[in-house]
Amino acid sequence: MKQSLFVLMVLLLALAGSKTSAQLTKADYARADSVMKLGELVYNQVAQITWIDSSSVFWYRIKTRDGMKYQLVDAQKGSKKIAFDTDKLVDALNQQLDKEISSNDLVLRDLKFDTDEKTIQFNFKKAYWTCELKKYELKKDSVEKDRNGNGYWGGFFDEKGNDPVSSPDGEWEAFVRESNVYIKNKKTNKEFQLSFDGAPGDFYSSYFSWSPDSKKLAVNKIRDAEKREIFFVESSPKDQLQPILHKRDYRKPGDAMPIKHPALFDVENKKQIPVNTDAFEHQFSLTNPRWKEDASAFTFEFNQRGHQAYKVVEVNGESGDVKVLIDEQSITFIDYSSKRYRYDAEDSNEIIWVSERDGWNHLYLIDSETGKVKNQITKGEWVVRNVIKVDDENRTIFFYGSGKNADEDPYYLHCYKVNFDGSGLTDLTPEKMNHDVSFSKDLNYFTDTYSTVDTPPFTVVRSSVDGKVMVELEKTDISDLLEKGWIAPEPFVAKARDGKTNIWGNIYRPTNFDESKTYPIIEYIYAGPHSSFAQKSFSPVSYAFSSLAELGFVIVQMDGMGTSNRSKAFHDVCWKNLKDAGFPDRILWIKAAAEKYSYMDTTRVGLFGGSAGGQSTLAGLLFHPEFYKAGVSSCGCHDNRMDKIWWNEQWMGYPIGPEYAECSNVENADKLQGKLMLIVGEMDDNVDPASTMQVADALIKAKKDFELVVLPGTNHTLGGTYGEQKRRDFFVHNFLKQETPDWNTDTSN
Repeated sequence: MKQSLFVLMVLLLALAGSKTSAQLTKADYARADSVMKLGELVYNQVAQITWIDSSSVFWYRIKTRDGMKYQLVDAQKGSKKIAFDTDKLVDALNQQLDKEISSNDLVLRDLKFDTDEKTIQFNFKKAYWTCELKKYELKKDSVEKDRNGNGYWGGFFDEKGNDPVSSPDGEWEAFVRESNVYIKNKKTNKEFQLSFDGAPGDFYSSYFSWSPDSKKLAVNKIRDAEKREIFFVESSPKDQLQPILHKRDYRKPGDAMPIKHPALFDVENKKQIPVNTDAFEHQFSLTNPRWKEDASAFTFEFNQRGHQAYKVVEVNGESGDVKVLIDEQSITFIDYSSKRYRYDAEDSNEIIWVSERDGWNHLYLIDSETGKVKNQITKGEWVVRNVIKVDDENRTIFFYGSGKNADEDPYYLHCYKVNFDGSGLTDLTPEKMNHDVSFSKDLNYFTDTYSTVDTPPFTVVRSSVDGKVMVELEKTDISDLLEKGWIAPEPFVAKARDGKTNIWGNIYRPTNFDESKTYPIIEYIYAGPHSSFAQKSFSPVSYAFSSLAELGFVIVQMDGMGTSNRSKAFHDVCWKNLKDAGFPDRILWIKAAAEKYSYMDTTRVGLFGGSAGGQSTLAGLLFHPEFYKAGVSSCGCHDNRMDKIWWNEQWMGYPIGPEYAECSNVENADKLQGKLMLIVGEMDDNVDPASTMQVADALIKAKKDFELVVLPGTNHTLGGTYGEQKRRDFFVHNFLKQETPDWNTDTSN
């Protein structure tokens, strides 16, 4: 009996060992990569919709089974025709190109038609071309200049770097000399000094704003602040052996900010009119002056440090008196970075303004003389997402909204129109899908492409009067995609931590999915409060995770509390609490999905993400180790005191309180229990790469085991090709318990 038990144990160990020692090959990885080519099997999907001038005519591009085609549409006539013969154009190009192309390669940029549609101009293969369409005679006009790829998004604005600014009547130009304001008569060249209090650290900006009548001049005086820079080393430059030290302008939370004071000058009398703006010194930002068309006053916008007050302020052009027109206040934050909208309807002395003052993002009509609300334009438990167009003549607003329909995904974008007084609210895009629209310049027509994650796009032309379909353009063909075994993402809904609010997301399965097996669950996470992120429109593959899923994982993505585009209360969960990242909602969502689908294994749940998603990935492991067992964090902002000022003070507040440390992955590194891989680009100028190194340092001091992948010469990244390989190996090792290819010696294909 004992011998039989011993033999049984040996057999079981052998079976277990064989499972553990199973090895994936390069061929397995190549098969996983091949899923990215599924996008090539999608046909007749509309792209590059471009309206021509102010007419009702536009063109678009589609990929057909016969190659790229370009269509011309006249919305007014309801007609559609081929714009030109792509095969003939390809033949003409091949006579001049070094390498032959096919019609599938014919993606034209900057395509323009002449008025009689007999000639086209376009950019292709870094050159500009003109083609006469009668004989398809092709002429190269010029070679595209190399685009400067060294620009940096976060550089400090050079307030001193502007050229002299001419007055509207052409008589004067304004400029700065030795930090002070001067004007010069352009006819006589006689100069006049208007200010005398400028100094190197307290100077006048060179970005002047002239009144429309050329009689007044407004500009900001700037009390400068010390500038912070971040430094990093390019270890492996392409053009030299020795490393290169780089630096970038980079203010961080808590840093001093420049303080701007609007200044007003009377050009006719060559004097400065005092403007008392001391009440607006506690500023994060203050905009440049914007004059009213009648030159009676100018306005500026004041964003208070801490983002709990945002104001529109008017300065009288004669007296310099200051009046607050709009005063937004919040006990948490005002989402100035993604929900600010202002439109001045000056003919009627009104301002269209967006606000969350009633708990939902809506439009308001403000009297621009008194600052009083004339009426709330939109209202209800749904949100205005973005204003598309304002039609002053008809007092109509076209905008994207979401969440109005109770029986559909609250993130689906619909195009609405509404009158200034709030009447006539109309959904111009009634299909219960996600809509993407493009209006003609005269606002009479618009194109509408609508889809869901599991419904291919359909594109039509509609009337902006009532949304009536004028022309059906294209229905996307995914028949070849389905024949290859493509499985559409599945939208899934579960209750949030409050037991009432719906959390929406998607489940992604591999093309070789077998529901009789069990699958580890990997969450692709990005919980940045500035938006929502789960896929809503059709896309056959995802660069971020489709190849990973093919190796044997179920991928999930959702938007938990703390992200945007729902109610203000839903959003406020993030305030001074970025470590929350919606995890209580995410965990409940995944558990609910696993309860419905037994093949989803909640004992093997991992997550990965980049940037703010990298921060959340590690936070999931640190603060929820009972659920998340492994994670790959790329370029994470692991301590919000180390990251860019505008993003982090927006959500974590100012001054820098104890919440920053409480949310810090560095301060909480000793809590790590699961498996962790950190990925960082050494040239990251979006999130200071030192943030990753500091969390690595804290993990080492806490004697924690983890993997660190540093990518030489790489900027802000999820990982690129090598990082993707490391991420896949990581999850295969830790969740599938399989060996991955020996990348150094394995020669299999």
